[in-house]
This record gives sequence, structure tokens and C-alpha cells, in this order.
Amino acid sequence: MNGPYKPGTPCWVDLMVPDQQAALDFYCGLFGWQGEIGPPETGGYSVCQLKGKPVAGIMKAMNPDGTVPDPMPPTVWTTYLSTDNVDGTLKAVTDAGGGVMMGPVDVMELGRMAIVTDPTGAVVGLWQPGTFDGAGIVNEHGALTWNELATNDTEAAAEFYSSVLPVTTGPTDLPGAEGYTTIRVDGREVGGMMGLDQHPAGTPPHWLTYFHTDDVDAIAAAAGKAGGKVIAPPFDMPAGRMSVLSDPQGGVFAVIKALAPAQP
Repeated sequence: MNGPYKPGTPCWVDLMVPDQQAALDFYCGLFGWQGEIGPPETGGYSVCQLKGKPVAGIMKAMNPDGTVPDPMPPTVWTTYLSTDNVDGTLKAVTDAGGGVMMGPVDVMELGRMAIVTDPTGAVVGLWQPGTFDGAGIVNEHGALTWNELATNDTEAAAEFYSSVLPVTTGPTDLPGAEGYTTIRVDGREVGGMMGLDQHPAGTPPHWLTYFHTDDVDAIAAAAGKAGGKVIAPPFDMPAGRMSVLSDPQGGVFAVIKALAPAQP
């Protein structure tokens, strides 16, 4: 990736965990990332890299004052959508029935961010780039390749996201994937949306992060050996072969070997 992501495009993902070093060990071992606990001025935030390019963030769960949360929040991957004006987008979020969990806040000179909820309850981040655009490498082994919203009301979610960011939604053209909704920026598919009916009962609305891999079966096996869990064993689907996994601390993510390059 060269230059900023167009507004509405998923541009970054990060993980909040109780044990940051354990998460770094797991993901660096799984995907070949390089990463270490960051400096105190960034709260120890780790920007993991692949081939010298940023691919994902990992941070220790903590309160704004640096204390340990009690109770500890769930371990989750957060998807960030690019925007050229966080403050304006936040107003659109609340006007459209969403909520603001955090922000807006400046992250040094890197950018400005916020965390919001859509009207169906899914949590998503907003990122206004400064000197940092987001993921510097995508669609390669170990890198971000797709972001997908699972929600109990796809129509309400589609109306919300298209009202707060310059995106459109509509059915996919992919054969065999009827009923799947794609999110588009300037006509280009940048993400997906599906109903929760295909998930276990009680699964809350959420955004799922997909990483590309050259060998889904090998990655799933490696995740299990490293203490993670295989939630959905490798299977073939219209877009390729994929698996849903969790890390040892419960962070859920997907891996996919796409039949054609996915476009974040």
C-alpha cells in the first residue's frame, strides 16, 4: 500500500490482550511477523511488521490511567475504517443511531482515532491518518486481506455505514455466495457483511479480521499446537479455503487462501 486509504476502507486492525508478550509470541510465530512491546510514550503499543511494513497492532489491555481493568475486557481484534475527518464522522455516527465508546483522540502525529458501536452493537474503530496511513502490506501471507461484519440486522447495518462513510452496500457477484453483502468504496469491494444466523447461538454482532495465508491447513494446525483453538476447521467456500481460529487468550480471527486476491 502506498498512500492513504480511501475513506470507508478498512485500513488497520489491532488486538487488545491481557498478556501482550504472549500475544506477540503467538502471532509472530504463526505469521512470521516481527514485533516487540513499544515505548512507554505509546503505552507499550506494538506495531507488528511483515517485510518491514506495518501489518497489525497488539496492545495490553489497560485503562486510560494505566491501571489494569477489572473486569478484564474480552480479547478482540478491532477493525478500523479510514476517514478524513473523525470528528465529522462521529457526529454522523450518533445522528445515525450509533454510539461512541472512546475518542476522538490524537495519537501523537500518527493520526486521530475513535471507537464506536453501530446500531446493531458491533464495535468498530475510525482512523484519520496523520503520518500513519495503516497497514503497509496486504493480501500476502500473514497480512490483512478482508474484514467482515456479522450482524443480526444487515439492512440496518448497511443503512448505518452508508450514512456515516462514503460506502455503498449490495449483494456480491461471487457465484455460490448468494445472500452475502459486500461493502464498496468507489465501486471496489473492501469488506463484507453477513447475518448472525450462520454463527453459534448467542454470538454478538462483531467485525471479523481475515489474514491471508498460503496454507490454511498448516496455519490452523500451527495455531492449535501453539495453544490456540480451531473454531471452524479448514473448509472450502466460494471465495477460497478458510478457517476460523482463536489465539490462546480468546482473540478470534480468520485465515483464508483466496481463489482471487481479496481487496481490503
